[in-house]
Amino acid sequence: DPTQYRSLVGALQYLTITRPDLSYAVNTVSQFLQAPTIDHFQAVKRILRYVCGTQHFGLMFCSSPSPAVFGYSDADWARCTDTRRSTYGYAIFLGDNFLSWSAKKQPTVARSSCESEYRAMANTASELVWLLNLLHELRVGLSATPLLLSDNQSALFMAQNPVAHNHAKHIDLDCHFIRELVASGRLAVRHVPTSLQLADIFTKVLPRPLFELFRSKLRVGLNPTLSLTGGVKSSYQD
Repeated sequence: DPTQYRSLVGALQYLTITRPDLSYAVNTVSQFLQAPTIDHFQAVKRILRYVCGTQHFGLMFCSSPSPAVFGYSDADWARCTDTRRSTYGYAIFLGDNFLSWSAKKQPTVARSSCESEYRAMANTASELVWLLNLLHELRVGLSATPLLLSDNQSALFMAQNPVAHNHAKHIDLDCHFIRELVASGRLAVRHVPTSLQLADIFTKVLPRPLFELFRSKLRVGLNPTLSLTGGVKSSYQD
C-alpha cells in the first residue's frame, strides 16, 4: 500500500528532527515514495524495529564554558546506482553539543570524488555561516575560528589554493565561496582521518560497531527521561 508507506516514512522524517542517527536510512527510503516495492517496505520495517529498540534515545546537551563551532563534511561519490548522484552529509557542533546535521542526495552528478566532496564542503560552509550569524545576533561569543573538517585531501587543497584549476571551472562558484571564507579568516579547513569522520554516518551504511561509535560521538544516547511511547500515552491522558 503506497499510502501506508508514505505515512510511515513521513512519521520517520519527523522523528529525524531529534534523532540524527536515523537521517541516512530515512533519506534513502524517502526516495521511493512514488512507487515503493516490498523491499522498500522491509527497509522501513527494519528502521521501525531499530526505533522500537532505542525508544529512550535522544540528543543530549551540556554547558560549554568556551564554545567553538566546527563541522564535519563528507560525501559518498556516485552512491545512487540509478542516477549516479552522490550522497552528502554534514555534522556541526557548538562545543560538545550537536547543533545541525543533514543527509541528502546532491542535485547534480559529480565527475569525481573531489568534486562531490567539495560541493559537500560548500553546503557545510553555507550552514556554518548561517549559524555564525545566528550566534552573533544572540551575542554568543566564540573561542576560536570556525573549523570545517574533511577527509578528502584534494578538496582541502582546492579550498586553500587560490590558483584556478581547469577541472574545477564548472564548480567555480563553490570554489570562490569557500576560498573567500578561508582567505578572510572567517573559516578554517583541516583534514580529518576517515576513521574519525563523523559525517560518514549520514552518507553510507556503516558496520554496527562504527555506527554505534559515531552515534555516541553525536551525543545520541540513552536518556531515561525520554520515551516515545510515554509521550504518546501522556498526550492521550491529558
